[in-house]
Amino acid sequence: MRQLSWSCLLPVSNPSVLRVICAGALLLLVVHGLGRFIFTPLMPQLVADGQLLVSQAANLASWNYLGYLLGALLAMRWSNLDKLRRAIPAALALHCLTLLLLSLTDTVSVIAALRLLNGISNGLVFVLVPALVMEWLVDRGKVRASGLIYLGVGSGLLLSSALVSLSAPWLSHAQRWWPAALLSLPLAWWSWQVLATLHITHGSSDTTSSLPARQALFDRHSLPLFYAYAGAGLGYILPMTFLPMLASLQLGSNDAMVSHSWLIVSLAALPSTWLWNHLGSRFGDRNMLLLNYALQLSGVLAALMLPAPLGLALCSLLIGSSFLGAVLLTQRLARALQPGQGPRLSAALIALYGLTQLAAPWLSQFWLARNGALADTLWLGAAALFFSLLCMAWVKDLRH
Repeated sequence: MRQLSWSCLLPVSNPSVLRVICAGALLLLVVHGLGRFIFTPLMPQLVADGQLLVSQAANLASWNYLGYLLGALLAMRWSNLDKLRRAIPAALALHCLTLLLLSLTDTVSVIAALRLLNGISNGLVFVLVPALVMEWLVDRGKVRASGLIYLGVGSGLLLSSALVSLSAPWLSHAQRWWPAALLSLPLAWWSWQVLATLHITHGSSDTTSSLPARQALFDRHSLPLFYAYAGAGLGYILPMTFLPMLASLQLGSNDAMVSHSWLIVSLAALPSTWLWNHLGSRFGDRNMLLLNYALQLSGVLAALMLPAPLGLALCSLLIGSSFLGAVLLTQRLARALQPGQGPRLSAALIALYGLTQLAAPWLSQFWLARNGALADTLWLGAAALFFSLLCMAWVKDLRH
């Protein structure tokens, strides 16, 4: 019995759809939950430790988002399957190495460089792993299951919240990165062992080689979708970066909402992937994106206009339950509008998303340097999400 239980964890040459989705989801958990977004609940603790100032924390977020953008741009160059199979394990190794080094230094300039490199690994994996899994699912007529890979991001948010909260009494300063670093190693190794066995038979090793050489990535049908996605990137990342910090500034560093805000985001995100995947399949991805952006806008406005405990809780709930839906619905709708673009299209979307996310913390830092309040930066997010809503109204409904 013991041998059988261990054997179910070993990679197989012809994995099931469930195993492949689980492996892909775990890799997104590793790079996004343990690499990128764990910094959000860590931020108030690192500021309280004296390792960082609030303005330095915002700057570190910018470096990480710049790395994310660079990783997505690199992924556009490495989108054929041969290069992709080499790029993913290299990016995972870079992720694990940077987390280990973060746990060993308190020097802000070194931390910034490591967050940049970690962002590059995140951008590469976040583009290439879903693209690889989606092409494999297309090969088997299971493309509607592709959105389930983003369950890894929701799980990663919940796991990051638990790791930070449970380890807080025993760790301080750079030591706070140890749990994420140590957990990333086995999860990354097992997951890539599964995905390395995938065989894709449609097309050639270059998934875009069968396309006409001059086929445009953007056209009159897809361009409004890209604009809407750009606005969503700017709109959601401000609360997702600063919610616990806002709770600490508005309610005090010992208030329960400092940790609970991220826990609410995590719990709301966990089932949201399945829900938006189902709703998009039933009512249309375009229509559900309209609803999605309306919910995100409502969440940001709640944080701005309602009393701090209630407003922050509603923002956590509405943003947490919708931001992953925007990613999976946009990726799937874009592929329907531009059939056959594959990983190149995915990389372009993530690069665009990363560019607008990069602008958010830099704009926040600019505002803070002029004695502005951190909470006021959310007005920029609200305006961006309203822009997304307007753009989505111009996107073609493929059901008609």
